[in-house]
Amino acid sequence: MNLPKTEAENPPLWAAVEVVISGARRHSGHVAGVRSQIPVISQLRAVVYESNGNPASVLSVVTYPAPPKPTGSSVTVKHLLSPVNPSDINAVEGVYPHQPRARQLNVNGQERTLHIPGNEGLGEITDVGEGVKGLSKGDWVVFGKGQSGTWSSGQILEEGDVIKVDRETGISAVNAATLVVNPTTAYNMLSEFVDLRPGDWVVQNGANSAVGQAVITLAKLRGLNTINLIRKRDEFSDVEKYLKSLGATYVITYDDLEDKFISGRVKEWTGGKDIRLLLNCVGGKSTTRMLRLAGKNAHVVTYGAMAKEALSFPPSVFIFNNLTAHGFWQTEWYKQKSPQERARVTAELVKYMATGKFKEPIHEIVKIDGTLSDEEATEIVRGVMNRVASGSGGKKVLLQVDPVLS
Repeated sequence: MNLPKTEAENPPLWAAVEVVISGARRHSGHVAGVRSQIPVISQLRAVVYESNGNPASVLSVVTYPAPPKPTGSSVTVKHLLSPVNPSDINAVEGVYPHQPRARQLNVNGQERTLHIPGNEGLGEITDVGEGVKGLSKGDWVVFGKGQSGTWSSGQILEEGDVIKVDRETGISAVNAATLVVNPTTAYNMLSEFVDLRPGDWVVQNGANSAVGQAVITLAKLRGLNTINLIRKRDEFSDVEKYLKSLGATYVITYDDLEDKFISGRVKEWTGGKDIRLLLNCVGGKSTTRMLRLAGKNAHVVTYGAMAKEALSFPPSVFIFNNLTAHGFWQTEWYKQKSPQERARVTAELVKYMATGKFKEPIHEIVKIDGTLSDEEATEIVRGVMNRVASGSGGKKVLLQVDPVLS
């Protein structure tokens, strides 16, 4: 996907450029030049819900007036791409602890209290307040606060609520848009709990998830070895081949953990080296079995519960191996860390991605065109949610919600 770079010195408020979606992507991921004249955005668009429920039923698309010029330390952000993550779906359903805030939107002349989902995405600064110090028009940004409402065409935010992404590095728009949740989660779990050195080993379940793939990639870049657990399936060899292309050392199934000789096999793989970090996003019995691979003074970090089953720990690993258990939530990490630390981690990941060492997720871009009626746009969004609920073919879905142009 090529996203254009605004060339006009002083574009009108909420100026927009044509976005071209193509099946081909330039290898470097650099942005393309402006293709057409700059139209003026008269109204914004957002995917919204009034009350929690099934996303395919409660979500709709509404149009509302564009906000005024930013003042003070605020900036105007045009949203370029907005991923659909499992946590976004859970938020709409009402089962996620961090809910999108209520907003007052003027829809067809009526004030309505609505929620705009969207936890991450890529934005472009189109205007800045007089007190803004570190951002300029045309800068790319990602969002440093959870539930920023990215399933929309844009908004006004405080400068401190966004993190600049150096677009001159050549990072692709897709990698930038999917930077804040999954790669950052993987980076922090590999960095914050155990002082891992090149040659060390990490075990994880859910290895073919977005976070799992990011763990594999980052571990390989750091010289770490990974043992990766996935479900048994007909296409296991294909998944194994793909994960090894990312850098996985070994890929096995949860059923393999039932083999009484698995601990011995793993010791052969590691050369007897203790496994000190285990990452869990599944829970249930398979995770209990996985913990038997833990070495002395190991740490298990739980960041998900896909099996929706209780997490049970073998007493022996606590008593004899001194296992330490942690929970990790990326949203809380952003709350606790300073803007400088958030920017440092973002810059580190951008560096990896810009060099081509961090692959884009397999994805599709769904465009909500500004020429569609709200009803037509709603039908598209609900269709997307039905596909996501059924698995969406394993692809990451990114929304491109276009504004309404005059």
